[in-house]
Amino acid sequence: MPKIRLPNAGDIKISDSTLRDGAQMTGVVLTRKHKLRIQEYLHEIGIEKLECFLFNERDKKVARDMLDKGYTNPEVTGWARANTGDIDLVLNMDGIKETGILMSISETHIFDKLGVEKREEATEKYLNALEYATDHGLRVRCHMEDITRADFSYVKEFTRKVIEIAPDSLIRLCDTLGLGMPFPGSPLPYSIPEMVKMMKDLGVKEIETHMHDDFGLAIANSLAGYWNGANWSNLTFLGIGERAGNAELEKILLFLIWRVEGFERYNTEKLVEFAEYMEKEVRVHVPRNKAVVGRNIFAHESGIHTAGVIKNPFTYEPFPPELVGGERRLVVGDTSGTEVIRNKVEEITETLMGVKVKVDKRDPRIIKIHNEIHKLYDAEGRVSSISDDEMRKYVEKYFIFEPVADVIKTNENNGE
Repeated sequence: MPKIRLPNAGDIKISDSTLRDGAQMTGVVLTRKHKLRIQEYLHEIGIEKLECFLFNERDKKVARDMLDKGYTNPEVTGWARANTGDIDLVLNMDGIKETGILMSISETHIFDKLGVEKREEATEKYLNALEYATDHGLRVRCHMEDITRADFSYVKEFTRKVIEIAPDSLIRLCDTLGLGMPFPGSPLPYSIPEMVKMMKDLGVKEIETHMHDDFGLAIANSLAGYWNGANWSNLTFLGIGERAGNAELEKILLFLIWRVEGFERYNTEKLVEFAEYMEKEVRVHVPRNKAVVGRNIFAHESGIHTAGVIKNPFTYEPFPPELVGGERRLVVGDTSGTEVIRNKVEEITETLMGVKVKVDKRDPRIIKIHNEIHKLYDAEGRVSSISDDEMRKYVEKYFIFEPVADVIKTNENNGE
């Protein structure tokens, strides 16, 4: 299929927050071993940055271990609240050159969470932290938390002050409650296209989106950010994170590589393996129908689908399994027709007998197997697919043992 031309595609980059925002997901505990393995996967994929906490000794030890690997990608970056104590934690970790600084921007966060009486107090707190970090040689990501509930006259005024102090700082647009909209012409404070354009007009050089998925729009909003001029998106693998989670790293990666013209920067071949690791080791459930990495993404059962895929996989697969490290599976079940049964019979017969065979889907033996299988579902007692072991028994019964039985019966009738 023709690929789309994404404006500014050459400048697009990805930062990962699996080890920060993802680690805050309820019920998830990332050990040192988990974090180092996740770093390896991000390195193999080619992600540009990851961010991590440095608040306790465990955090510091993992950060030190990651830095000691000496990887260019992903760059290990820090995270700080807007105070000198947090920034000192980053400065004391030799090798970290960049930190995020939390700058909550909505009235709810400024007045209720911070407990200040005037916006100016919040502004002063944030700018003092920014100056302290930049004066000590750190690059800064300004994490504008809850921007989709903010007063944009204040956002604009505050952004001007930020870039006066640090013209090269990155502005992160944080849709903390997933209220953002990807649609052109949608109003501020919700419009991701409008806020990105506003940041560009103000002279912001580095713009990043950080989208939460409360309304299911995190991916769309991240792509809207790219489309309108943001050059970074901050993602988590499998979308893990607090509440409904974040925009999924694997979906953005696949879209860029498979749908965008001239975009071949990342390696997606370990995505399925990465997901299996997260499910087995971190205990993050991966739904079978999860896009890109779910177990059923390349599994086909229904008669129409399997017949189409057998003839040409592109009929029902928008991208090949090997692109993400997946594997195509043809499954026999309640909605299967004779074509997938024929295909399974040929595969199993070749395995059992070591020879290639061709069987017509109208072969009476195929019809018998099809009818027997559907009797299981018609009785409403069967609630799972037919396993390969079960299919092997059908093949043995109708294609191996039955012909032998016919020969014995013929010999008996001939008196032999």
